[in-house]
Amino acid sequence: MKSKMLCGIIIVVILTMVTSCSTVGIGGKPISVGGKNYTEQYLLSEMTAFLLEDAGYDVKQMNNLSSTVVRKALENEQVDLMWEYTGTALLTYMGQDTIADPAKAFQKVKEIDGKENDIHWMNMSNVNNTYALAMREEQAKELGIQSISDLAAYMNDHPGELSIASDAEFANRPDGIPGVEKTYGFQFDTNQINQMDIGLTQRALDNGDVDVSVAFETDPTIVEYNLITLEDDKNFFPPYTAAVTINEDVYEKYPEVKEITKPLAEQLNSDIMRELNYKVDIEGNSVSVVAHDWLVENGLLEE
Repeated sequence: MKSKMLCGIIIVVILTMVTSCSTVGIGGKPISVGGKNYTEQYLLSEMTAFLLEDAGYDVKQMNNLSSTVVRKALENEQVDLMWEYTGTALLTYMGQDTIADPAKAFQKVKEIDGKENDIHWMNMSNVNNTYALAMREEQAKELGIQSISDLAAYMNDHPGELSIASDAEFANRPDGIPGVEKTYGFQFDTNQINQMDIGLTQRALDNGDVDVSVAFETDPTIVEYNLITLEDDKNFFPPYTAAVTINEDVYEKYPEVKEITKPLAEQLNSDIMRELNYKVDIEGNSVSVVAHDWLVENGLLEE
């Protein structure tokens, strides 16, 4: 009787193991793609998922997570890969000083993350979601301002004339307005700095309430309001360049992921990312449709 019971238990265990094995990665090799909780990250994750699925992977997306949460998930191997920004990793996760050169910043985070966290960085794109100073295109052309150096020269020749919209944090921290002023050799008077929520700064600029606004390079309102971002010709703002980060174990298991995601990284840049964000945030299109259509239009995915 005991031997029969034991045999039955063994059969159940074997069946359970077979069932478990057969359900893992149905449709392809299992892989999870993480993403943060804003449009640009939704798009990057969705495009990556499309490419991986097209290559035969069974993709699980884990989106809408805060930066620190998804990073911890990557470190703890709950997420296999995600798009991360060099500036965020360097400053927030690693506590390092800023590095102005994008390539050097990428190499630095790649070196540190590889040694300390077993996270592999690859396929750096030309998407740089860094801070920027924006102006209305018409006014910038009228005043002959294309760069922050041009802005500084104009401010020094016409003190008190131009105002800026900024959130409180950027208006006061060393890598915000005070640092820009010090680096470029000019200064806004206190009454020229209009502090407000970051989501209102471009609207204030568009309404003509201010002349300059703090912005992000890939912000779709730059397109909506016909703004320009001033060239940071002294490289004050650190690069926040998007690249693929992947667990080292997963990379060793699936090294082909680098080649699968490489064309996406090579074709994307800040202007394209801004336009894609615009299609979602301003025009109201779905992330999935925008991501799929762009991949098809650019030859990365068959229709």
